[in-house]
Amino acid sequence: MDRRSFFKKAAAAGTGAAAATALAAPAIAQSTPKITWRLTSSFPKSLDTIWGGAEDIAKHVAAATDGNFTIQTFAAGEIVPGLQAADAVSAGTVEMCHTCSYYYVGKDPTFAIGTAIPFGPNQRLTNSWLYEGNGTKLLNEFYATHGLIGFAAGNTGVQMGGWFRKEINTVDDFKGVKMRIAGLAGRVVEKLGVVPQQIAGGDIYPSLEKGTIDAAEWVGPYDDYKLGFYKVAKYYYYPAFWEGGPVIHAFMNKEKFEGLPKAYQAVLQDACTFANTNMMAKYDMKNPAAIKQIVAAGTTLRPFSQQILEAAFNASQEVYADISSKNEWFKKIYDDQAAFKKEGYLWMQLSEYTYDTFMMIQQRNGKL
Repeated sequence: MDRRSFFKKAAAAGTGAAAATALAAPAIAQSTPKITWRLTSSFPKSLDTIWGGAEDIAKHVAAATDGNFTIQTFAAGEIVPGLQAADAVSAGTVEMCHTCSYYYVGKDPTFAIGTAIPFGPNQRLTNSWLYEGNGTKLLNEFYATHGLIGFAAGNTGVQMGGWFRKEINTVDDFKGVKMRIAGLAGRVVEKLGVVPQQIAGGDIYPSLEKGTIDAAEWVGPYDDYKLGFYKVAKYYYYPAFWEGGPVIHAFMNKEKFEGLPKAYQAVLQDACTFANTNMMAKYDMKNPAAIKQIVAAGTTLRPFSQQILEAAFNASQEVYADISSKNEWFKKIYDDQAAFKKEGYLWMQLSEYTYDTFMMIQQRNGKL
């Protein structure tokens, strides 16, 4: 082949490649458009673990899209109050929020199941129900009636039973106690004599300090120590029978989510899954040191008695039967979760419970 013929063919090939590039570029640009969303959280930035879930989502979405899909995160109160986060998403004020579904039980008690209900599944079984069972599918059918779509984006694991200004030894000791408690747990403990109050996280300390409330539950040792509850209440109870594996959700405006490119939808879902896993890992890392700090500060740790747990369990069954008789959404989702939980705990009796019990005995005997 002579040199003139070679360069002619090379030039032609180059022209073809350039044309292909010119044609491809718009298609690529269309699949990765520049999009900016706003996310409002129900949590203050001072609670880095639970607030951090929103930041995890934003960072992973930006990294996976080369910065083309940006999510700006705002703490509770910067756009709307913490307990109005999902309302802002439904209304289209913001595209997205990071919140607890059970904050919205006033709209429909079914919202409680999305986070946790008294004597619900633990964190591991909750994830299994959401990801491999019918959980996410059923919940999103319900959330769609409020213009929302939601994905699990955090979990604290089983929480502590809360801070009390007096000892709670029997069911009768609950009578008249004004307690900050969220979700359907308020209806359950109300049957035991508690006067439930729904108060945002940032308002709990002053309410306890002033005596506006007598008790409060929040999350667990790490967050509770940062919020300083040990300074205004002496008794710290466990476990939170109302929150065995509470989920923090990322809610998106359904119309806005469905308007995203499919790739961005997938990226966003994956980012939520990371936030869900990572939050639990953070709490498991930070809670052990925090509980030691709380005890060292003079706090008295107390377990709820078996009598209290049994009474609360029975009360919860009454509440669920009552709601199920009136609310088809609640009944449909509750029944599915209850069946899943029953089978899950059958297996966990042989696996997690047996193994963990043995290992805890070794820890108590100083062998670990």
